[in-house]
Amino acid sequence: MATIAPETYERTVTIQEPRSDGERNEMAAIGAIGADGRAAAPPPSPAEARGGAPGDLPIAKTAIEARSVLNEAYDYAKPSSFTRGLRFDLGDTSILLISGTASVDEAGRTTHVGDFRAQLWRTYRNITTLLASEGATWHDIVRTTCYLRDIERDYKDFNDVRTEFFTWLRLNPLPASTAIQARICREDLLVEIEAIAIVPRDRRRPA
Repeated sequence: MATIAPETYERTVTIQEPRSDGERNEMAAIGAIGADGRAAAPPPSPAEARGGAPGDLPIAKTAIEARSVLNEAYDYAKPSSFTRGLRFDLGDTSILLISGTASVDEAGRTTHVGDFRAQLWRTYRNITTLLASEGATWHDIVRTTCYLRDIERDYKDFNDVRTEFFTWLRLNPLPASTAIQARICREDLLVEIEAIAIVPRDRRRPA
């Protein structure tokens, strides 16, 4: 688990040269580059812009990590700018948003190339570990969105494994879910799942 304070967190970023007039125009319009084409200073954070009154600040968010089984996306040689999951509190409830998760190991390598069922089990393992880092389980999941590279070929195996897993866990009711065909970010990844869980705000995290 890693807490990111948006108003203080900094990461070195290089604004790349626009590749087209259209890109240049849009980068200028959003303020990323100035009229001279050079990188512009970032806009002020809400705390800087409005003085930091509580109502002006973004909702506090906590990154969800499970580095024992899954690398962080920004740690790739060519960083990918998303977090594996995000937790935020609303009243007495916490929402856990699990990003699209696939059969990737702690070094960011694809596992079980060509083996759909093994990839699906590894995906479930990775999500299980992400949930556990926040004291949650699959019983807290309310929705999943499942992306299959070849839904006609793999849907039966997908549904068979999902049914085995959820039945073994004794989930009742089952999560809401959608399964769709999609080109996943790597050619050797056959399935990817994102999930939403809801837990009581006072749910204890592991020590």
